[in-house]
Amino acid sequence: MGTVKVTRQAAMRFAAGHPWAFQWEVEEVRQAQPGDAVRVLGPDGRFIGIAHYSSTSRISLRLLTDRDEAVDRDFYFRRLKAALEYRRQVVESSDAYRVVHSEADRLPALIVDRYADYLVIQTLSQGMERAKSWIVEALLELFAPKAIVERNDVPRRDLESLPRQAGVIYGELPELVEFHMNGLTFYADLLRGQKTGAFLDQRENYVAVARYARGEALDCFTSGGGFALHIAPRCRTVEGVDSSETALALAERNRQVNGVSNVTFRLADAFELLTGYAVSGRRFDTVVLDPPGFAKTRSEVKAALRAYRQLNYRALQLLNPGGVLVTCTCSHHVTDEEFMETVASAAREQGKLLRVLERRVQALDHPVLLSVPESLYLRCLIFQVVEDG
Repeated sequence: MGTVKVTRQAAMRFAAGHPWAFQWEVEEVRQAQPGDAVRVLGPDGRFIGIAHYSSTSRISLRLLTDRDEAVDRDFYFRRLKAALEYRRQVVESSDAYRVVHSEADRLPALIVDRYADYLVIQTLSQGMERAKSWIVEALLELFAPKAIVERNDVPRRDLESLPRQAGVIYGELPELVEFHMNGLTFYADLLRGQKTGAFLDQRENYVAVARYARGEALDCFTSGGGFALHIAPRCRTVEGVDSSETALALAERNRQVNGVSNVTFRLADAFELLTGYAVSGRRFDTVVLDPPGFAKTRSEVKAALRAYRQLNYRALQLLNPGGVLVTCTCSHHVTDEEFMETVASAAREQGKLLRVLERRVQALDHPVLLSVPESLYLRCLIFQVVEDG
């Protein structure tokens, strides 16, 4: 096993529970090849742990364990089994959930999602790519799935000098996979759908939002119709909007299979639609905003906040007194304070007073480690427009 010596700053970060060391914090590399599991030493030569080594990424080391142990098939089996046991504690009313949430499950750069009898994996570092066969073997033993799909067609692989690729690596995969969530039936395209096929991280937020939704509702960036279909029983009508024809075709299929009659889907750009509705005087009692991540890097945060502000400003224009605004961000670079202030600024300009009903994050199967702030990325805020007394 090769060794990598790191700076005092990196050693302190490891000691605090964060698993990364950056390129500029590597002092010495001995007999370490791209993707190797290496022994990490502090500047004084003391053993810190074992990490995956990357030769090209800005993140050179991702710590796997602070023990001097073999990182082999048995290691991955134990970690995957522990991750599964945690999901059995926290996942309810669904056969689709995240099995492994990367650093938060002490398997950095690995994502595993389950959709009923099918699994999707992403190996997003040189080390996890090297370990893929061990990971697949362990998943087969733990789940006995009908198929395993890799969705390694993401830009993050470029940073590791790994090819983008997607395909079935075990078993046979139908065109669409059926899964169940909160009493509803959904379909996902695991090879071409957004993320790994569907948005599993909003599962608990769907239920929370349904407690407050009412009247005429508008669901922007509806994708597969997750929010729209969950809030339908509480609303007179729901309009789901998305700019993707493929997503809307899937949303319509989801609507039909659940026998929901008061939801319609519309192909449109959400920014343009909100502006047009404001001009025409349309009004709603519930508006949901669940846009894609606007800030992939910290340098994009200012532009992202402008986009979030515009969305929330337009949405507030459409809300009746007492109406409910649900607004989300999946950009982990945007802090709680920045996002809350963005909504507050839009409300001030609209002259509306907002009551905070709930401040929520991603579902529990996407756990957050206190020592790894990057593991918290989704924020879902639920507000009510306060009526004049």
